[in-house]
Amino acid sequence: MSDVAIRVEGLGKKYRLGANAQPYQTLRESLTGAAAAPARAVSRVLGRSASANGNGHRPDFWALRDVGFEVKHGEVLGIIGRNGAGKSTLLKLLSQITEPTEGRISINGRVASLLEVGTGFHPELTGRENVFLNGAILGMSRADILRQFDEIVAFAEVEQFIDTPVKHYSSGMYLRLAFSVAAHLEPEILVVDEVLAVGDASFQKKCLNKMEDVGRQGRTVLFVSHSMPAITRLCRRSLLLRYGHVVVDGPSERVVDSYLRSEHGSTAVRTWAERDGAPGNDTVRLRAVRVRTMDGTIANAFDIRQPVGIDIEFEVLQPGRVLVPNIHAFNDDGICVFIASDHDPAWRRRPRPAGRFVSTAWIPGNFLAEGSLVTSVAVSTMDPVIVHFFERDVVAFQIVDKLDGDSARGDYAGPMPGAVRPLLQWTTEHYSNEGPRPLVAEELAF
Repeated sequence: MSDVAIRVEGLGKKYRLGANAQPYQTLRESLTGAAAAPARAVSRVLGRSASANGNGHRPDFWALRDVGFEVKHGEVLGIIGRNGAGKSTLLKLLSQITEPTEGRISINGRVASLLEVGTGFHPELTGRENVFLNGAILGMSRADILRQFDEIVAFAEVEQFIDTPVKHYSSGMYLRLAFSVAAHLEPEILVVDEVLAVGDASFQKKCLNKMEDVGRQGRTVLFVSHSMPAITRLCRRSLLLRYGHVVVDGPSERVVDSYLRSEHGSTAVRTWAERDGAPGNDTVRLRAVRVRTMDGTIANAFDIRQPVGIDIEFEVLQPGRVLVPNIHAFNDDGICVFIASDHDPAWRRRPRPAGRFVSTAWIPGNFLAEGSLVTSVAVSTMDPVIVHFFERDVVAFQIVDKLDGDSARGDYAGPMPGAVRPLLQWTTEHYSNEGPRPLVAEELAF
């Protein structure tokens, strides 16, 4: 048996711009529509002829073009890119929901897909009926579905509504049941598109935990998300799509860094070339903010063990004031992780002369938790308190916590709450039957 679960070669998908999408049909509409199908076919032929005669040609749009890659069994592959890059189109092709215009897809295994809320559900059927219908579509036997049924319903938290038609479900209930079915019916390949975009925080964590379980069981996962921490935590390898092409394929932290740089410009540097337009006043002006490594390289993403430097470059216009640079860091949830002021002894309580200064705040490795950090910067005078400038959300960067086992994460692969993740020193005393040995302070190295 080949170790390749998915092989994609020269894949392309072309759409005709302006084509109308069809809304979902009820069971009754589907049955009556089947009777009217011959008449509609004649109408479509006549319509195409009239359109052609009237120069009604619509332009073509390639959502994907010349895409190729392989995914091995047991691999968890992330797929990222801005809206319109072709991510969802790629997953629909891999899930065999739509046919490619060109190229070839080889799939070795049963595929379960969750591409949008309630994918594969029929609104007229109950939750229970949809579970069995989806299981049958995935090739599961009735016995297999029955064996997993209680766990599926419990995970989705819809026990009270399982015999209600899903058209009456809220979007959150719809999503929970759809994800639970796809994740629990043991497909060899699980395809998930932005499942974390809907639902409350506790359910999002359940989804991530379940996907980690699926990956650890040796099944293949394709995961599209705009959450870079989720991508770097779940996926060792990722693809970056841009305008329908794969532009980067490699380790997730490198792909995420490339995405942040290319799609948003460098979020890790901001400069003001003209003094008059820079934040500040007649005393001091902000000229640049940079996020960098210890060797001076501007970076958008950092390994959790790596120190992060934030440069504040400012120009003092009026000498004689004690100026204090400071930074304010916020995480993905908008929580202030910390505020730090410049305590460099060379300039603490010392008036600054005119000229340019660069104050660098160093955040140690194994301190910040994984995720995005958005930083605001300011320069203030303390006595009296005067804020000369406060530039909000000026730079941003990512912290990546890889599963190498030597960060504060250790061997644990699940979610770790908290705004910071310090690697603390621990000591252990072993007491023999003779009693405890006195602790010697000199043995602790802080």
